[in-house]
Amino acid sequence: MDIVSKVSGIVKVALEQVFEVKEEVTLQPTRKDFEGDYTYVFFGLVKSLRKSPAEIGQTLGKFLEENNTEIESFNVVQGFLNLKLNPNIWTAALIDLSKTTPGHNIAKKNTGVLVEYSSPNTNKPLHLGHLRNNFLGFSVSEILKAAGYDVTKACLVNDRGIHICKSMVAYQHFANGETPEAAGIKGDHLAGKYYVAFDKAYKEQIAELMASGQTEDEAKKNAPIMLEAQAMLIKWEQNDPETIALWKQMNEWVYAGFNETYKQIGVNFDKTYYESDTYLLGKDLVEEGLTNGIFYKKEDNSVWINLEEEGLDHKLVLRGDGTSVYITQDLGTTDLKFKDFNSSKSIWVVGNEQDYHFKVLFAIMKKLGRTYADGCFHLSYGMVDLPTGKMKSREGTVVDADDLVSEMIETAAETTKERGKLEDFESEEAQNLFRMLALGALKYFLLKVEPKKRMLFNPEESIDFQGNTGPFIQYTHARIKSILRKAEFSGSLEINPEVVLNKEEAELVFLLNDYDTVIQKAAAEYSPALIANFTYELAKTFNGFYAVHSVMNEPNEDIKTMRLNLINQVAGTIKHAMSLLGIGVPEKM
Repeated sequence: MDIVSKVSGIVKVALEQVFEVKEEVTLQPTRKDFEGDYTYVFFGLVKSLRKSPAEIGQTLGKFLEENNTEIESFNVVQGFLNLKLNPNIWTAALIDLSKTTPGHNIAKKNTGVLVEYSSPNTNKPLHLGHLRNNFLGFSVSEILKAAGYDVTKACLVNDRGIHICKSMVAYQHFANGETPEAAGIKGDHLAGKYYVAFDKAYKEQIAELMASGQTEDEAKKNAPIMLEAQAMLIKWEQNDPETIALWKQMNEWVYAGFNETYKQIGVNFDKTYYESDTYLLGKDLVEEGLTNGIFYKKEDNSVWINLEEEGLDHKLVLRGDGTSVYITQDLGTTDLKFKDFNSSKSIWVVGNEQDYHFKVLFAIMKKLGRTYADGCFHLSYGMVDLPTGKMKSREGTVVDADDLVSEMIETAAETTKERGKLEDFESEEAQNLFRMLALGALKYFLLKVEPKKRMLFNPEESIDFQGNTGPFIQYTHARIKSILRKAEFSGSLEINPEVVLNKEEAELVFLLNDYDTVIQKAAAEYSPALIANFTYELAKTFNGFYAVHSVMNEPNEDIKTMRLNLINQVAGTIKHAMSLLGIGVPEKM
């Protein structure tokens, strides 16, 4: 039952009959500090009707109360009309909900959306910042699917460039042929080890050159190890066999490490692009832009675009020697993605330090006449900080994703054992539970915050079984499933339509009935935080209901049946909502 549409229609008719006003009516949930279920904001009518807010609200409210059985009562606060619905509406809504599967009632939109996320570099393992990126991209993809879109999850691997060559040069100098197998570490960690080694050697050489009389800028340019990395990049672009062989070997190690991490954190992709395959594609678009007068050349033969009309500046799109810059590659890759999938929308999940880059990219695509340009969107998110400060990969001060997940699993095990929340678990089953709780804690903590906000990650707070956390919601689901098992509830018991729901039951049905709307809003705003906080509100409301009302000990069989159906819908909705965040929920604890 679409209660919001029904009540909106009732208010719309009342406006026509009482004030001869024809307008679309939008309702919002009534604030908790006021009596009511839905609120109609009518400030816009005050001027046109030349009446006071109190007069309009009272007149409209009385008409609705007297002429519609759906409206039980009303109250007016300034320009807000708060409507309290007849309790039998909630019973009818629960009956309708009990016949459906949570989250599977939204019609297909036949619109393709491509979501690009992760974008790792092959010179280091994934870290905490990558986790927010991956969890955000995966969750947005799942939310869009639930909202009816055809979604493709894509990853662009940054596998070329000077930063990759730094790890390769350091490996040549310091590795003595070390392999992941021989070292007993993952391949991405091995590459990261030599990226850190490069930075250490580079700083030592800079210090030596400065001690011999060079300025800092001169020392940075002349450090032998940096010159080697730059020479290696040229060799790579010239397809030097020895350089390519080392590059392929180290990348294979890294990809194996990445895949292991992706499997551990429950993230996947439908399509993977590699920068080494796409970095030259943009040169054709540069030629196209030159031909069409969109780009211009400077005396040094470099190619630029003037974006001052777009509120930006002049942007380099190709160096004078004909080599690509980062925007060149992105132009080509963007065109390739739309040719491959013809998506109506394309979303880049990338940190907010790249905000300017994407403004430039989308502006150039519009100037090039790409019809898909209006469907391009940068989902910009804030960085993740730690209590110890900002992370720096090259200095080895990042929080490694694999290490963090392992530590979270250990913490989940300790916390669960301390609280005694193991219900006859075998050893393997217990380990699966610990992993589910750990990833639930980690993902939920990183996703419950609006993407644009910078955030501080607190591992201890994230694993708590109380408050707005993943484990609290997971435990609530397990608690409900335990009740349903004891009741041997199969979901086939019919609800008596004459049963009247109490306040706590109606609050739960209100939330359940609103779930599809929340999904569609989260999809429109690309915000897993809306799903996360809805789910917490649902779990919290259930616990409030269960604190004052029994299910198994309810003497009235009709009420007991209604409550079993109600909590079954709550459990199903929690499970579906958490799946949109990439989080599993346990059947028992």
